[in-house]
Amino acid sequence: MSQPSFEERQLSFGASADAYRRFRPTYPSQAIDWVIAAATTPVSHVADVGAGTGALTEQLIQRGLRVDAVEPDAGMLETLTSSLPGVTAHQAPAEHLPLDAASVDAVFVAQAWHWLDHPVAADEFARVVRPGGVLGLLWNLRYLEADWMRDLAQLIGGEDRMVMLSDGNDEVHRSLIQLGSQWSGVESFHVHHDVVMNPDDLVGLIGTYSYVRLRADAADVLASVRELAITHPDLAGRERFPMPYVTVAYRAVRDSR
Repeated sequence: MSQPSFEERQLSFGASADAYRRFRPTYPSQAIDWVIAAATTPVSHVADVGAGTGALTEQLIQRGLRVDAVEPDAGMLETLTSSLPGVTAHQAPAEHLPLDAASVDAVFVAQAWHWLDHPVAADEFARVVRPGGVLGLLWNLRYLEADWMRDLAQLIGGEDRMVMLSDGNDEVHRSLIQLGSQWSGVESFHVHHDVVMNPDDLVGLIGTYSYVRLRADAADVLASVRELAITHPDLAGRERFPMPYVTVAYRAVRDSR
C-alpha cells in the first residue's frame, strides 16, 4: 500500500480541522513554563506559528499573553478563529511571517516544525523575536510504553520518528532541530502525561493523522483501530482508558548580539 506524499499530507489538514480541534491533545503547562523561563527579557507578546486550530494559542491566551496566531491553512484558521473570537490571526506560512522585526518576545511552534523549511523558518523566527527572546518547539508524542500502544503503532504505520520509545530515546527527533547561529544551543525537556479516551476518541484521533487519513484503505485501518480499542487485552471491557504521551519541548534563546 503506497503512502501519501509529504506534499499531499502538508496541505491536507483543513479538511479535518474540526476533528483536529476535538481530538488532538493540549500541552502540559510545565512545558510552556519551561520554554518561557529561558527568555532573558519579559515575555508578554508571543507568536504561535503553525497554530492549527488553536490548542496552544488558547493556552497562551489563558496565561494573559498577547498572541498572534499564524497558520497557512484556511480551514484550520477558520476553526481557530471560530473557537477563539477576537484573537489576532494571520493566514501565512512560517517562512514569511506577517510580523515586524523584533516585534515578539517568543515564537512557539507546536506539532508543526517538521513541516517547515527549517533554515528559512529559523532565520525568520530570529527576525521577529527580540534579542533575549525565546523559541519553543513542542510535540506531543505517543509513548510506546504499553503493549497496546506498540500494537497501535504497528497497526497504523506512518511516522515512527514522531513517537517516543519506552527507552526515552529521541535522538532521531532531535536531529530535526537545526536552528543556526542566531540562536543559542538547543535544550530539551520531557513531560509525561496521559489523555483519557474512549474507543470513539481513539478512532477520531487516529483519523486526524494525515498518513492514515489519506490512505486508500483508511476506513479499514480505522475499523481495526476500533477493534483494538475494544478487544486488546490491555483495554477490553474498559469504557475509558489513559493514552500515554510524552510532550517533548525544545528551546533556544535569540542571540542578543
